[in-house]
Amino acid sequence: MGLIDDALKLKGAPGMALLALGAVVLAPVVMPVLGSALKPVIKQGIKGGLVLYQKSRELAAEALESLEDIAAEAKAEMIAEQK
Repeated sequence: MGLIDDALKLKGAPGMALLALGAVVLAPVVMPVLGSALKPVIKQGIKGGLVLYQKSRELAAEALESLEDIAAEAKAEMIAEQK
């Protein structure tokens, strides 16, 4: 941890450059590990989104059907009142 502490103590561009260099060096090692660890979490999130999307489509279709039924009843009542 001494290297990180030393980099944080450096002010301005030298410290930032050292931290950026460390990130570039570690990225090829860390990213595959993080990617493989996070893949199941990401996949589960996508599955949840797909289920939510399907349920919302079903609810919207049911709501539309109810509105169409109400409109048909109102129209039938209007026709009956005109006679």
